[in-house]
Amino acid sequence: MTPRLLLLLLIVAGFTGTEVAIADGEYLIGTGSHDMTGPAADVNLMGYANINQNAAGIHFRLRARTFIVAESETRGSRFAFVNLDGCMASQLVTVKVLDRLNSRFGNLYTQENVAISGTHTHAGPGGYLQYVLYIVTSLGFVRQSFDAIVDAVELSVVQAHNNLKSGSIFINTGDVENAGINRSPSAYLANPPEERASYQSNVDKEMTLLKFVDAATGKSVGAFSWYATHGTSMSRDNKLISGDNKGAAARFFEDWFASNSSSTAAGKPSPSAAVNIDKLVAKAGTVKATGGETCRETTSQGFKARKDREFVGAFCQSNVGDVTPNVLGAFCVDTGKPCNFNRSSCDGNDQLCVGRGPGYPDETLSTKIIGDRQFKKAAELFTSAKDKLRGKIDYRHVYLNFTNLEVQVEGKGTVRTCPAAVGPGFAAGTTDGPGAFGFQQGDTEINPFLKMVRDSIKKPSQYQEDCQKPKPVLLSTGEMFDPYPWAPAILPVQILRLGKLIILSVPGEFTTMAGRRLREAVKATLIANGEGEFDDNTHVVIAGLTNTYSQYISTFEEYQRQRYEAASTLYGPHTLSAYIQEFNKLAKQMARGERNSNASTLSPPDLSSEQLGLLIEPLGESPPDGIKFGDIKQDVAQSKDGHFKKGDRVSANFWSANPRYDLLTEGTFAVVEMLQGGGKWVPAFDDDDFCLLFKWGVDNKTGSSLATIEWEIPNEASPGVYRLRHFGSAKETVVSAVGYFTGASKGFAVA
Repeated sequence: MTPRLLLLLLIVAGFTGTEVAIADGEYLIGTGSHDMTGPAADVNLMGYANINQNAAGIHFRLRARTFIVAESETRGSRFAFVNLDGCMASQLVTVKVLDRLNSRFGNLYTQENVAISGTHTHAGPGGYLQYVLYIVTSLGFVRQSFDAIVDAVELSVVQAHNNLKSGSIFINTGDVENAGINRSPSAYLANPPEERASYQSNVDKEMTLLKFVDAATGKSVGAFSWYATHGTSMSRDNKLISGDNKGAAARFFEDWFASNSSSTAAGKPSPSAAVNIDKLVAKAGTVKATGGETCRETTSQGFKARKDREFVGAFCQSNVGDVTPNVLGAFCVDTGKPCNFNRSSCDGNDQLCVGRGPGYPDETLSTKIIGDRQFKKAAELFTSAKDKLRGKIDYRHVYLNFTNLEVQVEGKGTVRTCPAAVGPGFAAGTTDGPGAFGFQQGDTEINPFLKMVRDSIKKPSQYQEDCQKPKPVLLSTGEMFDPYPWAPAILPVQILRLGKLIILSVPGEFTTMAGRRLREAVKATLIANGEGEFDDNTHVVIAGLTNTYSQYISTFEEYQRQRYEAASTLYGPHTLSAYIQEFNKLAKQMARGERNSNASTLSPPDLSSEQLGLLIEPLGESPPDGIKFGDIKQDVAQSKDGHFKKGDRVSANFWSANPRYDLLTEGTFAVVEMLQGGGKWVPAFDDDDFCLLFKWGVDNKTGSSLATIEWEIPNEASPGVYRLRHFGSAKETVVSAVGYFTGASKGFAVA
């Protein structure tokens, strides 16, 4: 290259290498991850609406995982996709995150190009949504839950932004077997036979995976996948915070990648060489339990083994509405027989009909199995991914008032959506988590007593009752505004484009067939209007529960059956048609390279100043007389042979305090430590590991807090001497400063 030509290129590029057009098939890519584990005590878990299901420990920690793709560092298109180990996105979370990103980056990240999607775990702390219906069982708004999520999303985006580097993105697809079945098959059968005949299954089995590779090093930095199955492997009786099957899959994937890459997870002990069991037992016997120590050596955060994550693996949600991970089917708990096919009840009782996961009756095992099936398919797609994405980065977004949209429906002319409402099938719950007694899925009548109760809260307007038919209105949430709105009215509709990949961000749970119709309609619109830019290779995925939450979207035919999903389709029988119409408008604009010059000036409300929260903060506490925080109450039990083996469960019980005093974000409440040379204890596992449980409770005699650490010794544990260690924080009174403590069990041998 001549000096004159080089000078000309530098002038055109503005003297910044980052502004030179990136090579074909390369983008700027960045990934990030941050702990979003909320309060592990007292707070109602979001998803089942079971008022008695309050957090009492941690199965494994929750995370916000982000990928960003961009054309250049400061110019051109980009978008950020955030995957939450949470039940769903929240409009208020989205609003506050965007405010924070604006203060950091200006208009680089906005409502247009940021998508925040929930995995739909039903085992994360609630109280972070702003509409009344979704925070009733959490006793209103829970600031600690909300802040944990907002902080994590912001910091994961910042991390991904700071990690931006030139790289390639590969796409791969494949079917996940036996990780989801249809929980409302009778409703699915209401769809036209010729439509159903086009598909081999009544659920979507396809997983779509993106693999992100650093161009400079050739090393993979992340993988995000979309697949539809509910986060309900953990039951409505579970009280441990958990990412459920998708969070488990992410944990397995990230650990698998770390173990197969050149770098190992920070803080992990090195495996022992030759092992003498007698020496292990003797050494373990010399290690006594300790307690009442401050944790200055580890700071208030405790163990930070995974603070710097080089690889981010996320398992995102799709059109999950009628898909359950309880793949053995639904059975009556009293007789063991299959439930009623049409009503999912047992002799008229919805509460007796419960789905069974593959590890039944062990819900933790079911979570592990369903997570493992997703992980293994993702690992297969990851290692075989060769199809490199090329082409534009683009996006479209609009806010719409879904309570009164005009919709053109073939054969019906102009119809309208309705104000939000739920029917009695909503109260019946599902086979994943049965609802209130006296309701059944498929109910199309409300008895006079319940109508009287309903009307005392809010009598639906005649317009609403007519609009929602055949759904009988149990709660007219779209007409309820006391003390603030019960359901959303203004919803976001968003399309993200990455070459031939199209991501449809939907603010709810589309059923299997509803999602298929939306995907196919958008793809057809892109092909018809793209002048050859889009073709049959265009791949469309649905990112469910994104940016806000508005419950379910069923097909018109499924709506007539009024099972749970239809009874929870808020905006009436034409909700899906409205989504298809509005997504097609954005798809047409994207295909033609047009911007929405007539975009609505609507924006969702920020109800943060109106939120009410009735959950009482912990008021301060102290252990019983003569005992210090962190002291052992019950130590590790003696093993039969003087040592434990893989698969055994080891536990210890500590005097502790409420974990809400400090969430120990990016830290831990529980650690398994391994004894190394020189008497040094090295962390081996923490409460972010699937094998280690942290449980919190209250001692019945003293009223003091207790922490239990349970470790199921995994296959990857090296022979050696171990101990269980607990980290915690406490306040003596409401006005006291937070103090930190730690305690440890006696040593024990693992052979």
